[in-house]
Amino acid sequence: MKKIYPYRFLLLRRFFQISIIILFILGNTSIIHFANTSHILLSGDISSFASDGKNLAVSNTKTHLFDQPLLLGNLSASKALGFIPLTDPLAFLQILLSGGALSLDLILGVLIIALIYGVFFGRGYCAFVCPMNLITDLANFLRRIFGVKNTRFLALPRNTRYAILVLSLMLSLLLGVLAWEVISPISMLYRSLIFGIGSGIFGVLIVFLFDLFVMKNGFCGHLCPLGATYGLIGKKSLIKVKHQVDRCTKCMRCVKICPENQILGIIGKTSGVIDDSACIKCGRCIEVCNDSALDFNIFKLLQKENK
Repeated sequence: MKKIYPYRFLLLRRFFQISIIILFILGNTSIIHFANTSHILLSGDISSFASDGKNLAVSNTKTHLFDQPLLLGNLSASKALGFIPLTDPLAFLQILLSGGALSLDLILGVLIIALIYGVFFGRGYCAFVCPMNLITDLANFLRRIFGVKNTRFLALPRNTRYAILVLSLMLSLLLGVLAWEVISPISMLYRSLIFGIGSGIFGVLIVFLFDLFVMKNGFCGHLCPLGATYGLIGKKSLIKVKHQVDRCTKCMRCVKICPENQILGIIGKTSGVIDDSACIKCGRCIEVCNDSALDFNIFKLLQKENK
């Protein structure tokens, strides 16, 4: 347990990220009865039944692998337990602005998500749900191992993601399409994994190479409008990282590991909570702190510096 404890939040994040992917895949897996035999279909693919230009399985009824899938759909719009709608806020805004049809499920789904992340988790979506975090964390790990530095020819401010958010919404309004969904590597990856369509591997590869060779935390920290959306929604969220300056030895390990280290200005200076909406609640700063100076605190109560 002592060896696992320093990675407790990292392991918890990986559990959630991988479990969500698996549950979506299982939720979109079906069974078809063909030629007196039952077959499992991943993503509803019946291409294996094609013969001589015909596919007799087309007319056969498909049923879900489970009577009640835990997750059905994808990260943009889904149902949990078969009846709880969940809608990605950015996808909802794009549908709204592009003139798409808004169902009751979409509206309820976005309200549920806004409530969960707005009240409690803030940008925790980026650390615990988004599958791209697996890719960017791997790139950052390799950067540390091989000592890769940022390129000098490109410098992007953190607020670039908000500009991309506004641009995505404007293009959705003007072009009548879900502008970010079309090019989002997150959506590409899920379409490939769950529905077996798209070129998700190329989107993932681009993000991986960008974060590895061009800019540390480049995609999530500087470009992703989805992260910007959850940052705005969760600006006043309750769960925050608490810092106790009397325990801090200013080793700065937390600053080195944090994907949004610009938010750690109080480290070694004053006690309080990290009250910046850019915090993704990943817990890595807590894990690497050998002084127990950092921990999660769900209350927004700033503590005075110990004298």
